[in-house]
Amino acid sequence: MSKLMEELLAQSTPPLLKAGTVVKGVITEIRQNDIIVDIGGKSEGIIPHNEFPDISELQVGGEIDVFLEKLEDRSGSPVVSYDKAQQKKNWENIAANSVEGAVVQGRVKAKVKGGLIVSVGVDAFMPASQIDVQPPKNLDQYVGQTYDFKVLKINTERKNIVVSRRELIEEQRHEKRRVLLDEVKPGSKRKGTVKNITDYGAFVDLDGLDGLLHITDMSWGRVSHPGELLKVGEEIEVMIIEVDRDRERVSLGLKQCVQNPWENIERKFPVGARVRGKVVNLVAYGAFIEIEQGVEGLVHISELSWTKRISKPSEVLKIGQEIDAVILGVNKEEQKISLGVRQLDANPWDMVRHNYPVGARVHGKVRNLTAYGAFVELEEGIDGMVHVSDMSWTRRITHPGEIIKKGDEVEAIVLDVDADQQRISLGIKQTQDDPWADIDHKHRIGDIVEGKVTKITNFGAFVELENEIDGLVHISQIGEEHVEKIKDVLKVGQQVSARIIKIDREERRIGLSIKAATYDPAQLQAEISAFDRLKGGSAASSTTQAASPDSSGQYRNLNNLGALLDEAGQVAQTEEQE
Repeated sequence: MSKLMEELLAQSTPPLLKAGTVVKGVITEIRQNDIIVDIGGKSEGIIPHNEFPDISELQVGGEIDVFLEKLEDRSGSPVVSYDKAQQKKNWENIAANSVEGAVVQGRVKAKVKGGLIVSVGVDAFMPASQIDVQPPKNLDQYVGQTYDFKVLKINTERKNIVVSRRELIEEQRHEKRRVLLDEVKPGSKRKGTVKNITDYGAFVDLDGLDGLLHITDMSWGRVSHPGELLKVGEEIEVMIIEVDRDRERVSLGLKQCVQNPWENIERKFPVGARVRGKVVNLVAYGAFIEIEQGVEGLVHISELSWTKRISKPSEVLKIGQEIDAVILGVNKEEQKISLGVRQLDANPWDMVRHNYPVGARVHGKVRNLTAYGAFVELEEGIDGMVHVSDMSWTRRITHPGEIIKKGDEVEAIVLDVDADQQRISLGIKQTQDDPWADIDHKHRIGDIVEGKVTKITNFGAFVELENEIDGLVHISQIGEEHVEKIKDVLKVGQQVSARIIKIDREERRIGLSIKAATYDPAQLQAEISAFDRLKGGSAASSTTQAASPDSSGQYRNLNNLGALLDEAGQVAQTEEQE
């Protein structure tokens, strides 16, 4: 090659221009979107504005370093980059001076999959998990912001840097926590921000130190869930209750910041005082009423009404309802207050003795039947009880359903009143005269009577006489022939004639004989004598005397013949009771 050719070639391609190197360039023009740079080649290079942090700092004629990527592109212009020149220099600087763990300042350039690109002289990657203590949901808010970062990893061969903002925040919080742990003392108050809410309480950030505010320390009153009182992000004032410096734990209290409302509870709410409150909870046994913030009282279900039959409080109350009540009792130590609602009205039982004196005749509807009696409603909430023994003078009643049923209107006599126990005893049979009181005038031994068979047993048949008095015909007194089964001879409802052979006023029994109903005096005497012989003749003389007729032709005092019915009557009574 000739010397002239070498000179021309040297002029056309400056020896300093080499792809992959950083070269000096002079700004020749600043356009709307680009910067024109002369690097001493055949033509000028073009660099977009976004490669410069601040365009206002540039001026025509100014000198900058650029990275020469290619000597020429398709149009013959060099491909240059200001940003890559800076990164190359920065990488050389980082390789020479920076180490993992160093703190650098950088600007967030863009959001990418899994994290952010941060410019710290060169592009570094910050994973989303390293942005903050709690991984943020919105990464766009960080783009364009400048922060300090900690270098986690440097790979010079792959030109890779991983940085973290979270580690710096945690280190700062740890230092703050150490300082706060040294400063805080039980009993002091501090402001904090609710960081998290759980079922058992809330965690409060005390500017770097997290404390637990337990649900029991949130309010002097009832709190079902912390979310009822607090919200995440809310600023509150709390009291330091306990500090565990070894475990770096702090227990907080919210209710302790205000006076305990139970301190002067007996003075504020004396027994007998009338108060107004809001129903805050309903349970099977009563209702809880908030009468002051942090102070609740219980209205037991038995204290809701004097007369209404309330099976559950929700029948008359609902949560949130405001009601009046009376203080019945205060237990400061157990923080309990007993309330009553029915005490707001007069107790109707106070007038029971006046309204229903003993001996008064009353009317009412049968409200309920039990095995031992019937409850009769005299007025709303006021019941009287009729025991089975006070339902009939003559019948042995084992269950009230035998003569009355629920809903029946009945008449009764007041037998006893116990206002303290809220009990009224009634009697139905007392509305009528006792037919046994003058039994001697109505029935005599030897009388012929008519009656209807009401019940058949294996030992005899019961016959209803006048005034609802029952008599018993023993199986041996039905007919002349031996009777094996009474139901083969008699039927319930059948009308029969019989002779009275025994009257027992104390046991309220009458013994009857059907077969003796047609006997003449001689036959009757013979029957009595035969019966006496069967009994051993122990009372023959008295039987003979008893068989003498009176002026009416009737027979009196046939006791020996009637004695046969004693056993039958006892068996009958036992059977009915069973």
